Amino acid sequence: MKQITASIITIGDELLIGQTIDTNSAFIAQELNKIGVWVKRRVAVGDNESDIWQALDDEGKITDIIIITGGLGPTADDITKPLLCKYFGGKLILNHEVLAHVTYLFEKVYRRPGPLMEANKKQAEVPDVCTVLHNARGTAPGMMFHKDGKVFFSLPGVPHEMKGLILNEVLPVIQNQFKMPAILHRTAFTVGAGETMLAEMLKEFEPALPASIKLAYLPSYGMVKLRLTTIAVTNEAGEKEIEPYFEKLQELVMEYLVTNKDEGLENVVADILKQKAKTMCTAESCTGGYIAHRITSVPGSSAYFLGSIISYANSVKENLLHVSPHTLSIKGAVSRETVTEMVAGALYKLKTDYALAVSGIMGPGGGSEEKPVGTVWIAAGNKEKTETTRLNLRFDRNRNIEMTATYALNFLRKFILNNP
Repeated sequence: MKQITASIITIGDELLIGQTIDTNSAFIAQELNKIGVWVKRRVAVGDNESDIWQALDDEGKITDIIIITGGLGPTADDITKPLLCKYFGGKLILNHEVLAHVTYLFEKVYRRPGPLMEANKKQAEVPDVCTVLHNARGTAPGMMFHKDGKVFFSLPGVPHEMKGLILNEVLPVIQNQFKMPAILHRTAFTVGAGETMLAEMLKEFEPALPASIKLAYLPSYGMVKLRLTTIAVTNEAGEKEIEPYFEKLQELVMEYLVTNKDEGLENVVADILKQKAKTMCTAESCTGGYIAHRITSVPGSSAYFLGSIISYANSVKENLLHVSPHTLSIKGAVSRETVTEMVAGALYKLKTDYALAVSGIMGPGGGSEEKPVGTVWIAAGNKEKTETTRLNLRFDRNRNIEMTATYALNFLRKFILNNP
């Protein structure tokens, strides 16, 4: 079966200068992958007509599907729609269905006073050579074009609107027009071993994989994902081929394996707590609530996460968590003793089954010879027991915070499993 491929073109100077982070491409690629379309290239271009034109030419030569986002607004710097008219040999016409939708949004949803402005009416102008895709979430319609056997989609750059069009309009069209193989991924999530160490553990496994299965190492802050990928005629055939190798992969890295799903540690901890019907809280100093943020990013986290005390200042550690002034004076805020008392204080204040505490020096300043930047103490405990560990990180402030959160959540995971 022929592999169907796609290119994603994102348009906007703000993307090139880093003012806006391109999250659209990641979402589009993930959704295409789910239905069996392989994303071959992702391209970012500025608000320049010749650059956009060239990108359309280049991607149209190598992929079956080209998805464009951005440049469809009502202002003068949004040049995508006029350019597409020229590129596909059409002219702009007023689409009355789109105009009715725009009018409905401004009058009934946005409740804007006064008549519809001309700039807003222009949103209803589309090339006469396109198929209009209904944008239920905004005023700029999506558009579909065909050229030389390739299909082009143009979508607004606003993420919320783009996502609606991808899910409700674009994917159904692609699935109707193309017959696609199945793309299967299996991901093992590890913490505590670097990419090089894992590669050494898998030095005999990887060369023995069949040509149809690829292994990828995906390192991030404090963890590495190991992903096996195969492309098959059907999901059933792909699963039959990949599963024995994935089972073997998990056995080889079992010491560092956290989960065999492509999910975050916060999801893993959530599942454990829900299965055990237990609750937790955090007492955070150096991470400033970031661990709590990760935990509460999981829908339904209120079932097991009761709250957090962000004790950034020593006075808060003393007054809210009842950390002893003597401990802070003699041992310091970044110490085994302090995080142990933070756990006890959090358990007392928030009445949870488990507590997780962190205190450290994130940098760039604040370190000493005894406690350099990157020194972090972590404690996890319940009413019967508290365990601690020390990190010696060496990165910039943001990465130190990210890695502390990852290691802390994994430390809590292991504590819960070992102390039921």
